[in-house]
Amino acid sequence: MKLRSLLAMPELRLEVVTGADELDRAIRWVVTTDLLDPGRYLRGRELVLTGLVWRASPADSETFVRALAGAGVSGLAAWDLTLGAIPDDLVDACRRHRLPLFKVPEDVAFATVTEEVVRNLSGARAADLAAVLDRHRRLVEGTGLGAVLDLVGHCHVLTPAGRVIAGPPPPDPAALARAFLTAPALPLHVPGLGASLFPVAAGTPRVADWFIAFEGDFTDWPAERRALTAELAAIVALERARLDVPADRELVASAAAGDVSRLPDVPHVAVVASGRGGLGPAELRAVLADLLGTERPAAGVLDDAAVALVPAPDRNVAAALQDALDLLAPGLAGAAVAVGVSDAAPPSGLRAAIEEARHACRLAAARASPVSVVRHDELATHVLLLASVPEDVRRIFQVRLLDPLHDYDKTHGADLVRTLETFLRNSGSWTRCAEQLHLHVNSVRYRIQRIEDLTGRDLSRLEDRVDFFLALRLM
Repeated sequence: MKLRSLLAMPELRLEVVTGADELDRAIRWVVTTDLLDPGRYLRGRELVLTGLVWRASPADSETFVRALAGAGVSGLAAWDLTLGAIPDDLVDACRRHRLPLFKVPEDVAFATVTEEVVRNLSGARAADLAAVLDRHRRLVEGTGLGAVLDLVGHCHVLTPAGRVIAGPPPPDPAALARAFLTAPALPLHVPGLGASLFPVAAGTPRVADWFIAFEGDFTDWPAERRALTAELAAIVALERARLDVPADRELVASAAAGDVSRLPDVPHVAVVASGRGGLGPAELRAVLADLLGTERPAAGVLDDAAVALVPAPDRNVAAALQDALDLLAPGLAGAAVAVGVSDAAPPSGLRAAIEEARHACRLAAARASPVSVVRHDELATHVLLLASVPEDVRRIFQVRLLDPLHDYDKTHGADLVRTLETFLRNSGSWTRCAEQLHLHVNSVRYRIQRIEDLTGRDLSRLEDRVDFFLALRLM
Protein backbone atom coordinates (compact mmCIF):
# COMPACT_ATOMS: atom_id res chain seq x y z
CA MET A 1 0.00 0.00 0.00
CA LYS A 2 1.32 3.46 -0.90
CA LEU A 3 0.79 6.86 0.69
CA ARG A 4 -1.14 7.90 -2.38
CA SER A 5 -3.81 5.34 -1.45
CA LEU A 6 -4.68 7.38 1.66
CA LEU A 7 -6.13 10.13 -0.53
CA ALA A 8 -8.53 7.62 -2.10
CA MET A 9 -10.15 6.73 1.25
CA PRO A 10 -13.27 8.94 1.47
CA GLU A 11 -13.79 8.18 5.16
CA LEU A 12 -10.46 9.79 6.08
CA ARG A 13 -10.47 12.98 3.97
CA LEU A 14 -6.74 13.44 4.52
CA GLU A 15 -5.04 16.44 2.89
CA VAL A 16 -1.44 16.64 1.71
CA VAL A 17 0.37 19.52 3.42
CA THR A 18 3.86 18.84 2.08
CA GLY A 19 5.64 16.04 0.19
CA ALA A 20 3.22 15.63 -2.71
CA ASP A 21 6.11 14.31 -4.83
CA GLU A 22 6.84 11.50 -2.33
CA LEU A 23 3.46 9.79 -2.32
CA ASP A 24 4.72 6.59 -3.94
CA ARG A 25 6.33 5.54 -0.66
CA ALA A 26 5.05 2.22 0.68
CA ILE A 27 3.30 1.87 4.03
CA ARG A 28 4.08 -1.21 6.10
CA TRP A 29 2.11 -0.34 9.24
CA VAL A 30 0.45 2.54 11.12
CA VAL A 31 1.65 3.85 14.50
CA THR A 32 0.29 6.52 16.85
CA THR A 33 2.81 8.29 19.09
CA ASP A 34 3.13 11.31 21.35
CA LEU A 35 6.83 10.75 22.16
CA LEU A 36 9.27 13.51 21.25
CA ASP A 37 11.83 10.94 20.00
CA PRO A 38 10.03 7.72 19.01
CA GLY A 39 12.79 6.50 16.67
CA ARG A 40 13.73 3.47 18.80
CA TYR A 41 10.21 2.07 18.46
CA LEU A 42 9.99 2.40 14.69
CA ARG A 43 11.18 -0.10 12.08
CA GLY A 44 10.66 1.89 8.90
CA ARG A 45 7.89 2.47 6.33
CA GLU A 46 5.25 3.32 8.95
CA LEU A 47 2.53 5.95 8.71
CA VAL A 48 2.87 7.87 11.99
CA LEU A 49 -0.14 9.58 13.58
CA THR A 50 0.40 12.29 16.20
CA GLY A 51 -1.66 14.85 18.12
CA LEU A 52 1.50 16.95 18.83
CA VAL A 53 1.34 16.41 22.61
CA TRP A 54 5.15 16.21 22.48
CA ARG A 55 5.45 19.81 21.14
CA ALA A 56 6.45 22.21 23.92
CA SER A 57 8.24 24.67 21.64
CA PRO A 58 8.82 25.18 17.89
CA ALA A 59 12.29 23.59 18.23
CA ASP A 60 10.68 20.29 19.17
CA SER A 61 9.34 19.87 15.64
CA GLU A 62 12.87 19.48 14.30
CA THR A 63 13.70 16.84 16.93
CA PHE A 64 10.53 14.88 16.25
CA VAL A 65 10.73 14.93 12.45
CA ARG A 66 14.46 14.14 12.44
CA ALA A 67 13.73 11.01 14.50
CA LEU A 68 11.02 9.90 12.08
CA ALA A 69 13.15 10.49 9.02
CA GLY A 70 16.07 8.64 10.60
CA ALA A 71 13.86 5.63 11.28
CA GLY A 72 12.71 5.49 7.64
CA VAL A 73 9.12 6.44 8.28
CA SER A 74 7.04 6.76 5.10
CA GLY A 75 4.75 9.62 6.18
CA LEU A 76 3.24 11.67 9.03
CA ALA A 77 -0.43 12.51 9.66
CA ALA A 78 -1.12 15.16 12.31
CA TRP A 79 -3.59 17.54 13.93
CA ASP A 80 -3.36 19.75 17.03
CA LEU A 81 -6.74 20.09 18.70
CA THR A 82 -5.42 22.81 20.99
CA LEU A 83 -4.12 25.02 18.19
CA GLY A 84 -6.77 23.96 15.71
CA ALA A 85 -4.04 23.78 13.04
CA ILE A 86 -0.70 22.23 12.09
CA PRO A 87 2.09 24.63 13.23
CA ASP A 88 4.37 26.09 10.59
CA ASP A 89 7.51 24.79 12.33
CA LEU A 90 6.30 21.20 11.86
CA VAL A 91 5.53 21.86 8.19
CA ASP A 92 9.01 23.38 7.72
CA ALA A 93 10.71 20.46 9.46
CA CYS A 94 8.84 17.93 7.29
CA ARG A 95 9.79 19.85 4.17
CA ARG A 96 13.48 19.93 5.19
CA HIS A 97 13.56 16.19 5.83
CA ARG A 98 11.41 15.33 2.78
CA LEU A 99 8.82 13.66 5.00
CA PRO A 100 5.27 13.70 3.55
CA LEU A 101 2.83 15.39 5.95
CA PHE A 102 -0.95 14.90 5.95
CA LYS A 103 -3.59 16.97 7.76
CA VAL A 104 -6.15 14.87 9.65
CA PRO A 105 -9.60 16.51 9.80
CA GLU A 106 -10.67 17.55 13.27
CA ASP A 107 -13.70 15.26 13.24
CA VAL A 108 -11.75 12.14 12.18
CA ALA A 109 -10.35 10.12 15.04
CA PHE A 110 -6.89 8.58 14.83
CA ALA A 111 -8.56 5.25 15.61
CA THR A 112 -10.55 5.61 12.39
CA VAL A 113 -7.39 6.29 10.39
CA THR A 114 -5.68 3.30 11.98
CA GLU A 115 -8.62 0.99 11.31
CA GLU A 116 -8.92 1.98 7.65
CA VAL A 117 -5.20 1.73 6.96
CA VAL A 118 -4.86 -1.65 8.70
CA ARG A 119 -7.90 -2.99 6.85
CA ASN A 120 -6.41 -1.97 3.51
CA LEU A 121 -2.98 -3.32 4.44
CA SER A 122 -4.52 -6.67 5.37
CA GLY A 123 -6.38 -6.79 2.06
CA ALA A 124 -3.23 -5.94 0.14
CA ARG A 125 -1.25 -8.62 1.98
CA ALA A 126 -3.96 -11.18 1.31
CA ALA A 127 -3.83 -10.27 -2.37
CA ASP A 128 -0.03 -10.58 -2.33
CA LEU A 129 -0.30 -13.98 -0.66
CA ALA A 130 -2.79 -15.10 -3.28
CA ALA A 131 -0.38 -13.90 -5.97
CA VAL A 132 2.49 -15.78 -4.36
CA LEU A 133 0.45 -18.97 -4.16
CA ASP A 134 -0.68 -18.57 -7.75
CA ARG A 135 2.87 -18.05 -8.96
CA HIS A 136 4.08 -20.97 -6.90
CA ARG A 137 1.37 -23.12 -8.45
CA ARG A 138 2.45 -22.07 -11.93
CA LEU A 139 6.07 -22.79 -11.03
CA VAL A 140 5.17 -26.29 -9.85
CA GLU A 141 3.14 -26.81 -12.99
CA GLY A 142 6.22 -26.07 -15.05
CA THR A 143 5.63 -22.54 -16.31
CA GLY A 144 9.10 -21.55 -15.14
CA LEU A 145 10.70 -18.84 -13.03
CA GLY A 146 9.20 -15.91 -14.93
CA ALA A 147 6.04 -15.89 -12.83
CA VAL A 148 8.02 -15.73 -9.58
CA LEU A 149 10.37 -13.02 -10.86
CA ASP A 150 7.35 -10.97 -11.91
CA LEU A 151 6.32 -10.84 -8.26
CA VAL A 152 9.80 -9.96 -6.97
CA GLY A 153 10.55 -7.52 -9.78
CA HIS A 154 13.81 -5.98 -10.97
CA CYS A 155 15.96 -9.11 -10.93
CA HIS A 156 17.48 -11.61 -13.34
CA VAL A 157 18.68 -15.22 -13.08
CA LEU A 158 21.86 -15.93 -15.05
CA THR A 159 24.51 -18.61 -15.52
CA PRO A 160 28.27 -17.98 -15.06
CA ALA A 161 28.56 -17.88 -18.84
CA GLY A 162 26.18 -14.90 -18.93
CA ARG A 163 23.20 -16.85 -20.28
CA VAL A 164 19.90 -15.39 -19.04
CA ILE A 165 17.70 -18.07 -17.47
CA ALA A 166 14.81 -15.89 -16.31
CA GLY A 167 13.84 -12.26 -16.13
CA PRO A 168 14.28 -9.57 -18.78
CA PRO A 169 17.74 -9.45 -20.38
CA PRO A 170 19.96 -7.08 -18.35
CA PRO A 171 21.99 -4.43 -20.20
CA ASP A 172 25.31 -6.30 -19.87
CA PRO A 173 24.93 -9.97 -18.83
CA ALA A 174 28.59 -10.73 -19.64
CA ALA A 175 29.75 -8.03 -17.22
CA LEU A 176 27.43 -9.38 -14.51
CA ALA A 177 28.86 -12.88 -15.04
CA ARG A 178 32.45 -11.60 -14.78
CA ALA A 179 31.61 -9.77 -11.57
CA PHE A 180 30.00 -12.91 -10.14
CA LEU A 181 32.98 -15.11 -11.03
CA THR A 182 35.61 -12.73 -9.67
CA ALA A 183 33.81 -11.40 -6.58
CA PRO A 184 35.98 -11.74 -3.45
CA ALA A 185 32.82 -12.63 -1.53
CA LEU A 186 29.09 -12.93 -2.15
CA PRO A 187 26.61 -11.28 -2.01
CA LEU A 188 28.25 -8.35 -3.78
CA HIS A 189 27.03 -4.93 -4.84
CA VAL A 190 28.54 -3.80 -8.16
CA PRO A 191 28.05 0.00 -8.33
CA GLY A 192 29.09 0.25 -11.97
CA LEU A 193 26.35 -2.19 -12.97
CA GLY A 194 23.78 -1.00 -10.45
CA ALA A 195 23.22 -4.57 -9.27
CA SER A 196 23.64 -6.86 -6.28
CA LEU A 197 24.70 -10.44 -7.00
CA PHE A 198 23.62 -13.48 -4.96
CA PRO A 199 24.57 -17.14 -5.54
CA VAL A 200 21.79 -19.66 -5.97
CA ALA A 201 23.53 -22.57 -4.20
CA ALA A 202 26.01 -21.38 -1.57
CA GLY A 203 29.02 -23.70 -1.40
CA THR A 204 28.80 -24.76 -5.04
CA PRO A 205 31.80 -23.79 -7.23
CA ARG A 206 30.80 -20.59 -8.98
CA VAL A 207 31.50 -21.93 -12.47
CA ALA A 208 28.83 -24.58 -11.82
CA ASP A 209 26.26 -22.35 -10.08
CA TRP A 210 23.57 -19.92 -11.23
CA PHE A 211 23.25 -16.46 -9.73
CA ILE A 212 20.60 -13.79 -9.20
CA ALA A 213 21.23 -10.16 -10.09
CA PHE A 214 18.97 -7.74 -8.22
CA GLU A 215 18.80 -4.10 -9.15
CA GLY A 216 20.07 -1.78 -6.42
CA ASP A 217 22.39 -2.00 -3.43
CA PHE A 218 21.48 -4.86 -1.09
CA THR A 219 23.24 -3.15 1.84
CA ASP A 220 20.43 -0.58 1.87
CA TRP A 221 17.65 -3.16 1.96
CA PRO A 222 15.48 -3.83 5.01
CA ALA A 223 15.66 -7.23 6.67
CA GLU A 224 12.47 -8.39 4.93
CA ARG A 225 13.94 -7.90 1.48
CA ARG A 226 17.21 -9.58 2.45
CA ALA A 227 15.18 -12.59 3.63
CA LEU A 228 13.33 -12.57 0.29
CA THR A 229 16.60 -13.12 -1.60
CA ALA A 230 17.21 -16.37 0.28
CA GLU A 231 13.68 -17.55 -0.48
CA LEU A 232 14.06 -16.70 -4.14
CA ALA A 233 17.41 -18.49 -4.33
CA ALA A 234 15.76 -21.61 -2.90
CA ILE A 235 13.00 -21.42 -5.52
CA VAL A 236 15.55 -20.99 -8.32
CA ALA A 237 17.50 -23.99 -7.04
CA LEU A 238 14.29 -26.06 -7.11
CA GLU A 239 13.55 -24.97 -10.66
CA ARG A 240 17.08 -25.85 -11.74
CA ALA A 241 16.68 -29.30 -10.22
CA ARG A 242 13.33 -29.70 -12.01
CA LEU A 243 14.98 -28.88 -15.34
CA ASP A 244 17.75 -31.42 -14.72
CA VAL A 245 16.12 -34.23 -16.67
CA PRO A 246 17.30 -37.71 -15.58
CA ALA A 247 16.56 -38.95 -19.09
CA ASP A 248 19.56 -36.98 -20.39
CA ARG A 249 21.89 -38.85 -18.06
CA GLU A 250 20.30 -42.13 -19.08
CA LEU A 251 20.83 -41.31 -22.78
CA VAL A 252 24.55 -40.78 -22.19
CA ALA A 253 24.88 -44.04 -20.26
CA SER A 254 22.96 -45.91 -22.98
CA ALA A 255 25.10 -44.45 -25.76
CA ALA A 256 28.28 -45.45 -23.95
CA ALA A 257 26.89 -48.99 -23.72
CA GLY A 258 26.07 -49.02 -27.43
CA ASP A 259 22.29 -48.49 -27.14
CA VAL A 260 21.36 -45.43 -29.23
CA SER A 261 17.74 -46.30 -29.94
CA ARG A 262 16.43 -43.22 -28.11
CA LEU A 263 18.79 -40.73 -29.75
CA PRO A 264 17.71 -38.77 -32.84
CA ASP A 265 19.17 -40.17 -36.03
CA VAL A 266 21.60 -37.29 -36.63
CA PRO A 267 25.37 -37.04 -36.20
CA HIS A 268 26.57 -36.13 -32.70
CA VAL A 269 29.79 -34.79 -31.21
CA ALA A 270 30.91 -36.34 -27.91
CA VAL A 271 32.42 -34.05 -25.29
CA VAL A 272 34.21 -35.38 -22.20
CA ALA A 273 35.36 -33.14 -19.33
CA SER A 274 37.43 -33.85 -16.25
CA GLY A 275 38.57 -31.52 -13.51
CA ARG A 276 40.81 -31.15 -10.51
CA GLY A 277 40.93 -28.84 -7.53
CA GLY A 278 37.38 -29.28 -6.28
CA LEU A 279 35.53 -29.67 -9.58
CA GLY A 280 33.86 -33.06 -9.65
CA PRO A 281 31.97 -34.77 -12.48
CA ALA A 282 28.59 -33.45 -11.30
CA GLU A 283 29.81 -29.85 -11.31
CA LEU A 284 31.46 -30.32 -14.71
CA ARG A 285 28.24 -31.77 -16.06
CA ALA A 286 26.50 -28.53 -15.04
CA VAL A 287 29.27 -26.50 -16.69
CA LEU A 288 28.93 -28.41 -19.96
CA ALA A 289 25.15 -28.11 -19.90
CA ASP A 290 25.52 -24.34 -19.46
CA LEU A 291 28.20 -23.80 -22.11
CA LEU A 292 26.46 -26.05 -24.64
CA GLY A 293 22.96 -24.93 -23.72
CA THR A 294 22.13 -23.55 -27.13
CA GLU A 295 23.01 -26.92 -28.68
CA ARG A 296 20.58 -28.80 -26.36
CA PRO A 297 23.03 -31.57 -25.42
CA ALA A 298 22.32 -34.68 -23.40
CA ALA A 299 24.74 -34.47 -20.47
CA GLY A 300 25.61 -37.12 -17.93
CA VAL A 301 28.40 -38.60 -15.83
CA LEU A 302 30.42 -41.68 -16.74
CA ASP A 303 32.95 -42.94 -14.21
CA ASP A 304 34.97 -39.87 -13.16
CA ALA A 305 34.12 -37.56 -16.06
CA ALA A 306 31.24 -35.49 -17.39
CA VAL A 307 30.00 -36.45 -20.87
CA ALA A 308 27.80 -34.51 -23.27
CA LEU A 309 26.37 -35.63 -26.60
CA VAL A 310 25.82 -32.63 -28.87
CA PRO A 311 23.77 -32.86 -32.07
CA ALA A 312 26.41 -32.04 -34.69
CA PRO A 313 26.20 -28.25 -35.07
CA ASP A 314 27.39 -25.96 -37.81
CA ARG A 315 29.84 -24.24 -35.47
CA ASN A 316 33.15 -25.57 -34.12
CA VAL A 317 32.25 -27.09 -30.74
CA ALA A 318 35.86 -27.28 -29.53
CA ALA A 319 36.61 -23.65 -30.37
CA ALA A 320 33.34 -22.50 -28.79
CA LEU A 321 34.10 -24.45 -25.61
CA GLN A 322 37.63 -23.05 -25.42
CA ASP A 323 36.34 -19.49 -25.74
CA ALA A 324 33.62 -20.06 -23.14
CA LEU A 325 35.96 -21.77 -20.68
CA ASP A 326 38.47 -18.94 -21.03
CA LEU A 327 35.72 -16.60 -19.84
CA LEU A 328 35.02 -18.89 -16.87
CA ALA A 329 38.71 -19.27 -15.98
CA PRO A 330 38.75 -16.34 -13.48
CA GLY A 331 36.16 -18.22 -11.41
CA LEU A 332 38.07 -21.50 -11.22
CA ALA A 333 39.92 -20.40 -8.04
CA GLY A 334 42.83 -22.81 -8.50
CA ALA A 335 40.82 -25.58 -10.13
CA ALA A 336 41.39 -26.82 -13.68
CA VAL A 337 39.20 -28.15 -16.48
CA ALA A 338 40.27 -30.50 -19.28
CA VAL A 339 37.93 -31.17 -22.20
CA GLY A 340 38.14 -33.58 -25.11
CA VAL A 341 35.97 -33.26 -28.23
CA SER A 342 35.35 -36.05 -30.72
CA ASP A 343 34.66 -35.89 -34.42
CA ALA A 344 31.01 -35.93 -35.49
CA ALA A 345 29.67 -39.47 -35.61
CA PRO A 346 26.34 -41.15 -36.45
CA PRO A 347 24.44 -42.67 -33.52
CA SER A 348 25.91 -46.08 -34.31
CA GLY A 349 29.41 -44.64 -33.84
CA LEU A 350 28.80 -42.75 -30.59
CA ARG A 351 30.38 -45.38 -28.38
CA ALA A 352 33.65 -44.96 -30.27
CA ALA A 353 33.20 -41.18 -30.31
CA ILE A 354 32.94 -41.13 -26.50
CA GLU A 355 36.17 -43.10 -26.26
CA GLU A 356 37.82 -40.74 -28.73
CA ALA A 357 36.73 -37.78 -26.58
CA ARG A 358 38.04 -39.57 -23.47
CA HIS A 359 41.50 -39.90 -25.06
CA ALA A 360 41.42 -36.24 -26.05
CA CYS A 361 40.41 -35.31 -22.49
CA ARG A 362 43.39 -37.22 -21.07
CA LEU A 363 45.64 -35.36 -23.47
CA ALA A 364 44.13 -32.04 -22.35
CA ALA A 365 44.64 -32.99 -18.69
CA ALA A 366 48.34 -33.55 -19.33
CA ARG A 367 48.77 -29.90 -20.21
CA ALA A 368 49.65 -27.33 -17.58
CA SER A 369 46.91 -24.87 -18.54
CA PRO A 370 43.99 -24.43 -16.10
CA VAL A 371 41.65 -24.61 -19.10
CA SER A 372 42.48 -26.92 -22.00
CA VAL A 373 40.38 -28.26 -24.90
CA VAL A 374 41.74 -30.91 -27.26
CA ARG A 375 40.07 -31.81 -30.56
CA HIS A 376 39.91 -35.25 -32.08
CA ASP A 377 42.35 -34.36 -34.87
CA GLU A 378 45.12 -33.75 -32.32
CA LEU A 379 45.05 -37.43 -31.43
CA ALA A 380 46.95 -38.33 -34.60
CA THR A 381 50.16 -36.64 -33.34
CA HIS A 382 53.04 -37.64 -31.08
CA VAL A 383 51.31 -35.77 -28.25
CA LEU A 384 48.84 -38.63 -27.86
CA LEU A 385 51.75 -40.99 -27.22
CA LEU A 386 53.16 -38.63 -24.61
CA ALA A 387 49.81 -38.41 -22.85
CA SER A 388 49.64 -42.21 -22.56
CA VAL A 389 53.04 -42.42 -20.82
CA PRO A 390 52.87 -42.43 -16.98
CA GLU A 391 53.72 -39.11 -15.36
CA ASP A 392 56.76 -40.41 -13.44
CA VAL A 393 58.25 -41.91 -16.61
CA ARG A 394 57.75 -38.65 -18.51
CA ARG A 395 59.36 -36.72 -15.69
CA ILE A 396 62.44 -38.97 -15.59
CA PHE A 397 62.84 -38.71 -19.36
CA GLN A 398 62.63 -34.93 -19.23
CA VAL A 399 65.00 -34.56 -16.24
CA ARG A 400 67.74 -36.71 -17.73
CA LEU A 401 67.79 -34.81 -21.01
CA LEU A 402 67.07 -31.23 -20.03
CA ASP A 403 68.13 -30.70 -16.42
CA PRO A 404 71.84 -30.40 -17.32
CA LEU A 405 70.90 -27.60 -19.75
CA HIS A 406 68.62 -25.83 -17.23
CA ASP A 407 71.37 -25.98 -14.59
CA TYR A 408 73.97 -24.61 -16.99
CA ASP A 409 71.66 -21.77 -18.10
CA LYS A 410 70.92 -20.87 -14.48
CA THR A 411 74.62 -20.70 -13.64
CA HIS A 412 76.00 -19.09 -16.81
CA GLY A 413 73.01 -17.36 -18.41
CA ALA A 414 73.82 -19.22 -21.61
CA ASP A 415 70.27 -19.68 -23.00
CA LEU A 416 71.00 -23.24 -24.14
CA VAL A 417 67.41 -24.47 -23.81
CA ARG A 418 66.06 -21.67 -26.00
CA THR A 419 68.83 -22.31 -28.53
CA LEU A 420 67.93 -26.01 -28.64
CA GLU A 421 64.23 -25.22 -29.17
CA THR A 422 65.01 -22.80 -32.01
CA PHE A 423 67.49 -25.20 -33.62
CA LEU A 424 64.95 -28.05 -33.69
CA ARG A 425 62.11 -25.77 -34.83
CA ASN A 426 64.22 -24.83 -37.85
CA SER A 427 65.04 -28.46 -38.67
CA GLY A 428 68.71 -28.06 -37.74
CA SER A 429 69.37 -25.08 -40.01
CA TRP A 430 72.32 -23.14 -38.54
CA THR A 431 71.57 -20.03 -40.58
CA ARG A 432 67.86 -19.73 -39.77
CA CYS A 433 68.53 -20.51 -36.11
CA ALA A 434 71.20 -17.78 -35.94
CA GLU A 435 68.88 -15.26 -37.60
CA GLN A 436 66.02 -15.91 -35.16
CA LEU A 437 68.32 -15.73 -32.13
CA HIS A 438 70.16 -12.68 -33.53
CA LEU A 439 73.48 -14.50 -33.15
CA HIS A 440 76.44 -15.25 -35.35
CA VAL A 441 76.37 -18.78 -36.84
CA ASN A 442 79.56 -19.64 -34.95
CA SER A 443 77.87 -18.72 -31.66
CA VAL A 444 75.05 -21.13 -32.48
CA ARG A 445 77.57 -23.86 -33.32
CA TYR A 446 79.32 -23.27 -29.98
CA ARG A 447 76.05 -23.54 -28.05
CA ILE A 448 75.00 -26.72 -29.84
CA GLN A 449 78.41 -28.24 -29.09
CA ARG A 450 77.96 -27.30 -25.42
CA ILE A 451 74.52 -29.00 -25.42
CA GLU A 452 76.03 -32.18 -26.86
CA ASP A 453 78.87 -32.15 -24.31
CA LEU A 454 76.50 -31.70 -21.36
CA THR A 455 74.02 -34.39 -22.45
CA GLY A 456 76.20 -36.89 -24.28
CA ARG A 457 73.90 -36.67 -27.31
CA ASP A 458 74.65 -35.95 -30.97
CA LEU A 459 72.26 -33.48 -32.61
CA SER A 460 73.30 -34.62 -36.07
CA ARG A 461 71.52 -37.92 -35.32
CA LEU A 462 67.74 -38.07 -35.97
CA GLU A 463 67.14 -40.25 -32.92
CA ASP A 464 68.71 -37.74 -30.54
CA ARG A 465 66.87 -34.85 -32.18
CA VAL A 466 63.56 -36.71 -31.67
CA ASP A 467 64.40 -37.34 -28.00
CA PHE A 468 65.12 -33.67 -27.40
CA PHE A 469 61.97 -32.64 -29.28
CA LEU A 470 59.79 -34.89 -27.14
CA ALA A 471 61.45 -33.77 -23.92
CA LEU A 472 60.80 -30.14 -24.81
CA ARG A 473 57.14 -30.88 -25.57
CA LEU A 474 56.78 -32.29 -22.06
CA MET A 475 57.72 -28.93 -20.50
